[in-house]
Amino acid sequence: MSATLLTLKETAMRIGELCSVKWTNINVEKCTITCNQPEKNSNPRIFKVSTKLIGMIQALPHDCEKVFGASTKTSKEWNSIYRRNDLQKNLNNPRLKEIKFHTFRHWKATMEYHETRDPWHVKKFLGHKKLQNTELYIHIEETIFNAQSSEYHLKVAETAKEACELLEVGFEYVTEMEGKKLFRKRK
Repeated sequence: MSATLLTLKETAMRIGELCSVKWTNINVEKCTITCNQPEKNSNPRIFKVSTKLIGMIQALPHDCEKVFGASTKTSKEWNSIYRRNDLQKNLNNPRLKEIKFHTFRHWKATMEYHETRDPWHVKKFLGHKKLQNTELYIHIEETIFNAQSSEYHLKVAETAKEACELLEVGFEYVTEMEGKKLFRKRK
């Protein structure tokens, strides 16, 4: 289950797409997973994933053509409901019942938009054919993150080295003024 959930978190695949992933769709050297059987008339896509996920996937049994076993989308969903209900009872957290497989897709898409501010990137990442389908995640991101402070830490870089150092610690480039590069990061 942990490999399933981490794959959904990193790729935003739908559970049916995940169930159709074959061992030939995993590239261990490049740390990629290919989604060749997209659902809902989406486009096929290739995801760059973490080495941790590749390690978890490699540890799965190789007794079936499909990476996540011969189980169906429905059986995976029912299995997750039972596990989620047990976890909810053990932790006494009723909100856990609200988390579904598709929640991971919404979370990843929202975070991709938040990090890139590029709706076309999110559209391609999710396999959408129309930008209109991606607008939901833009709305979610704006609702969540615009509630944050609009105050910033500001920094000025005079050299390329200083600019690189600022980018490495999370500052974003804003503009250049009088030969100096301006950066900002939310407080």
